[in-house]
Amino acid sequence: MSLSSEGTPDLVAFEQLVAEYGDRVFGIALRVTGSPSDAEEVMQEAFLLAFRSWSTFRGEAAPTTWLYRIAVNAALMRVRGRRDVELLSERDEAADVADWTADAAQAVLRGELRDQIEAAITRLPEDLRVTLILRDLEGLSTAETAAALEISEPAVKSRLHRARVLLRGYLADLFTPGE
Repeated sequence: MSLSSEGTPDLVAFEQLVAEYGDRVFGIALRVTGSPSDAEEVMQEAFLLAFRSWSTFRGEAAPTTWLYRIAVNAALMRVRGRRDVELLSERDEAADVADWTADAAQAVLRGELRDQIEAAITRLPEDLRVTLILRDLEGLSTAETAAALEISEPAVKSRLHRARVLLRGYLADLFTPGE
């Protein structure tokens, strides 16, 4: 994106950025906040902040990675302001987890799987939740996720593994035979 003489982004280029990445920023915000109205506000805040701070963008990462980081930070600030969700702890990670692969088709047929997964994701600790959202749901590479979260690639892999284990533990009841 090009800059104007005042160091702000070119308006046409910025409009293209919003048009191209608005849905992805909204999706990230929705998954982090769990609320469409909060996600809409986060998206607006993220693009406004990106516009205002474009002159400080150093170009060390792709503009989209920088934009995702702004969106994640805005979403986390909103979530931290309303601690009303019970989070899973890492000690839950060590619990025995049943093998539920055979019953997955039944859960999909009941139409519950998506809702259960989304509910479980919102209960993850925020660092694990955001990593899982960016990597698994938004499809960012490990390197892009690391850049967006300003952490190392091994840290992304570790967080992602822990998030998946916690999710599996939380969802185990859904796939327990006989229920």
